[in-house]
Formats: sequence, structure tokens, C-alpha cells
Amino acid sequence: MTTLKQEDILSAVWRACDTFRGAIDATQYKDYVLTTLFLKYLSDVRRKHVEEFRREYAGDELRIQRRLDRERFKLPVVELKNTKTNEIVESFLGDFYGLYERRTRDNIGELINIVLDAIEKANEGKLGGLFRAIDFNSETNLGQTKDRNRRLKTLLEDFAKPGLSLGDTSEDILGDAYIFLIERFASDAGKKAGEFFTPRKVSEVVAKLAHPKSGDRICDPACGSGSLLLRAGEEVGDGNFQLFGQESNGQTRALARLNMLLHGQDNARVDWCDTLNSPTLIESDHLMRFDVAVANPPFSLDKWWNEDSKTDPYKRFTPHMPPKSRGDYAFILHMLAVTRPTTGRMAVVAPHGVLFRSGAEGKIREKLIRDNLLDAVVGLPAQLFPSTGIPVCIMVFDKARETGGLRSHERDILFIDASRDFEPGKRQNQLRDDDVNKIIEIYRGRSVRERYSHLATFEEIEANGFNLNIPRYVDTFVPEPEVDLQAVQDEIHDLENQLSQTREKMNFYLKELGINV
Repeated sequence: MTTLKQEDILSAVWRACDTFRGAIDATQYKDYVLTTLFLKYLSDVRRKHVEEFRREYAGDELRIQRRLDRERFKLPVVELKNTKTNEIVESFLGDFYGLYERRTRDNIGELINIVLDAIEKANEGKLGGLFRAIDFNSETNLGQTKDRNRRLKTLLEDFAKPGLSLGDTSEDILGDAYIFLIERFASDAGKKAGEFFTPRKVSEVVAKLAHPKSGDRICDPACGSGSLLLRAGEEVGDGNFQLFGQESNGQTRALARLNMLLHGQDNARVDWCDTLNSPTLIESDHLMRFDVAVANPPFSLDKWWNEDSKTDPYKRFTPHMPPKSRGDYAFILHMLAVTRPTTGRMAVVAPHGVLFRSGAEGKIREKLIRDNLLDAVVGLPAQLFPSTGIPVCIMVFDKARETGGLRSHERDILFIDASRDFEPGKRQNQLRDDDVNKIIEIYRGRSVRERYSHLATFEEIEANGFNLNIPRYVDTFVPEPEVDLQAVQDEIHDLENQLSQTREKMNFYLKELGINV
């Protein structure tokens, strides 16, 4: 049997998206399409294994069922009951194909919800709560009954096309296809895309700057669809790491959990919570500690703090509380609070304002520098994100710089201006492999390169009032070459002579034609 290629999956899913485009926003229909993709994957894997077990056990159904009970995921039998008599009126295997056979039912949205709920309960440890934020019977999202049923019927038919057997697909291909689809959805979603997606090359830079190692616990406190967290795990290389995420949007958190499962990260923990007000990654009444933290939190989040909360029980925002109108430093301080003392590392994407804004943010910035936590500042090009055209930066913190750490004797900060290195696009610019490699090479070597990087001393930064605006440290000005005025004058005379000769020839030809000049 031929293994599906990534483009086959993308083509099928993109065809399914046509059912919703124009009628429903991409931020909504992505959840339905990607959930259906996951359901089809579970169903196809089960079908494939049933065929293999039947051959292996010569049709012995009891032994086949025992093997199915030990599968990574279980698909249960769904029983539909009469609401008045409580008698079972119908039972079927709760998978994609059971729903496909019932796709013309007037209550197909309700049936999909029932099947997904049954799958959750049958796989409580891995899938518990996964689908609860996604309602296939929602009139608000999917339209009134007639339109909703038509869309769901078409969606099931699109995924039932011959040749789309996801059971024959490798995990790498399916996982990469999933991330590619999220990227495309982000492009469609425009400004709302920042809620769930970090561009792949930006994720790569952040992951490489944070540099996770074997055995690390890695956290993203604003993980969106989880792609940055997964990319940080990939950086380890040997698979020996643990992933933890937090996400405030229930539907986006479901995308992140699906992302983890499709990449084989069944043990990844992604919590649904408000990281800043109600963090859930807790151990013994204290915040969990991680070796590495990475994040692309929402830029300058307004009203991020619950005014009813008088103090932070975890003392993350002392002695200076970040302004209520901008949550950038709230996320940074949270990440610093959850990274291990003397060894923790973190990299966070932020707007350039965090580098120079005054007030409470200026005081926080000064304290972080005086505490010798900030390791590097990397300026990126504008228009890398579908959600904003502004240029952003990555701030890298390393707790090994603290007193007693590996680099405690150093207080310099590396500035990198990578804002001019990118591939331009009509709607969005892209970082190239060479651009990423250049940033990482300079960072790891702490190299100074003219008009690209600068190693600033503490005294230099102090003299600048702890303002970290990159142009203060990296001079990108390229002087214009000196102009040879005599050469310019000679060129002008030469051009005038050529013009005079041309005019004489034109006049000669015009006279031959009998035209007075």
C-alpha cells in the first residue's frame, strides 16, 4: 500500500476547508477541520490494525479485541438511547466511518459531539477534555440546522475520499502537515492568527537560542497551538525531554493537544488556564520549575491582571508590578519565576517597546540587567507575523549568569540586529535558513560583527540609562561613498557632447525629409 505524502493530506484538508470559506471565519472552522483530521487518523489506524490482527490471529475476535484494548488509543462502541424509555435504540463503533454512514441524519452535529465525548472517556488519560471546547452542533459557529448539516455532511465526505488512508501515514508526515495547515489557517485568519501561531522560522530561532538539552523540562506559558513548544523539543535531538504548556483559549488549547498527539508527544501536558492570574503548573503549592522556557506571548496585552487579586501569591511581580495596559513584562517575569535558579534558560518574543519604555517597565528592565539575567537581544525584521507588521525582538535570559552561575563574572549583553536579513513577501516576510544560521552562529560565539552585532558592557548600558534600543548599540549606518566631483563634471560634459551630436544627426535626417528645423 502506498504511503500518503504530505501534499496528499494538505490537498484533502484544503478541499474540506472550501466547505466553510466565505461563510465562517478561519479562526472558527480550523478547529472543526483539524479535529476531523485527527478523528480520521484514529479511525484509519484502528482499521489498519484490525486487518493485521485478523491475519495474525486467524479471525479470533476475542484475541483481536484484547489487542485493540492495548492500543495507544481506543475507539468505543457508542450506544444511542431512547430518552423516554432509556432503551438502546442503536449502537455503532464511535469512529469516523460510523459518523460517515450517518452523515445525512438531521442531528449529525449532535452525533459527532456524542462520538467525540465517548472517545474522550475511553481515553481519559490522554484525551480527557480535549474536544469539550469544540461544538459541532453550534448554531453560532456553523449556522442554522439546514446549513450546519450540509456543511458537516460535506466535511465528512471530503475526508472519506478514496486513497486518504491516514493509517498508512508516518507520524512525521502527519505532524508536519498539521503544522503546515495551522500556518495556512494563520495566514487566512490575519490579525487573529497571533492567538494561536508563531511562524516556523521564528520558532526555530527561539528554540535554538534557548538551546534545550537532553533531560530538560521545557515550558511555554502562552503556547497557542503548541508549535513553538514542539520545536523546542526537537532541538534536544535524542527525544529525552518533557513538554509543558499553558493556554488561555480552550479551542486553541485543543489544537495544541492535537498537535502534541500527532507528533507522538502523548505525555506532553498542556493546561487550559490564565497563566498570569491562575497558573496551573504547580508543585507542592509552588510554581513548577523548568530548565527551559520559550514563548511568543500576546504583544502588549491589555487588562492582563485581575483587579480583584490584590497580590500575586507567587511573588512574580515584585518589587515592580508591570503596567496593567501592557502585559509584556508580566509574561517575562512569570517565565523567569518558573526557570530553575543558576541553570534555567529562556527566550521570549516581544515588541521592541520592552527595550526602551520607561515607568514601571524601565524599572523592571533595570533590575533584570543589574541582576545579570539578560544575555542577549535579537532584533528581527518587520512583517514576519500575519498578526502584525511591526518588527519584534527576542530577549534571551540565562540564569547561569546569576551569582554563583557559570558566567557570573560576565555582565555584558550581546545585541544582534537581524532586521535587514529576510526574504520579502507580499503579505508576510520570511526568515531564510541562512538568516537563522547567522543569528545562532553570532549568538553562540558571542561574536561582534560590523553593522550586525555588538557586545555591550554593563557600564555602557548603564550610561544609556538601561535603554536597550538596538540602534544605540549596533550602528547599521552605511556611509555613502565619496563623490568625485571632477569625474561627475566630466561625465556631464561627455553626455552634453553626445546629445549635441545626436541633435545634429536628427536635424540632417529631418531636412532630407523636407521638414524645416
